[in-house]
Amino acid sequence: MWDDDMEMRQRLLELVRAHTTHMSVVLSSGRSSNVYVDCRMITLHPEGALLSARALLGLLDATGWRADAIGGPTLGADPICGALAVVSQLQGRPIPTFIVRKERKAHGRGRQIEGPIPEGAQVVLVDDVATTGGSLLKAARALREEGHTVVGAMVLVDRGEGALEALEEEGIPLRSVFSLQDIV
Repeated sequence: MWDDDMEMRQRLLELVRAHTTHMSVVLSSGRSSNVYVDCRMITLHPEGALLSARALLGLLDATGWRADAIGGPTLGADPICGALAVVSQLQGRPIPTFIVRKERKAHGRGRQIEGPIPEGAQVVLVDDVATTGGSLLKAARALREEGHTVVGAMVLVDRGEGALEALEEEGIPLRSVFSLQDIV
């Protein structure tokens, strides 16, 4: 489908740009912005999901981080995790994925972290877009409370509005496939 990683990355960038709108919005961080990157239009699309997973697995390889599992905060990480699980299996290196709920379930098993994550795992967080890093930090705290080690975080787009610094303060390096400057 794509001749090389650069062609794949360029196609993913085209999709991200196609789903970036210049309009006044309030982001999940509570901040206002004139640029909205709608990554769910990409990660929920067959081609976009495949490209996102391949790009993030390539980024994981570049970091050298060892991950027993990859996951992140619901809702941004949900489609990414599904795609990562499938693509990692197809690549012959299956990586379990997980989702971190905003709060512990009040019924069933009462879990906040869902998925086949091994006990005491080394995990990498993933999300679609990072602004302040609040969602990733909340997920990291829940994982640490369950005895897991967060070795890093990856996102498709880092808006460059404090997530990198906030995560690094918690000892979590952040890597992104694209910056907001790459897109606009």
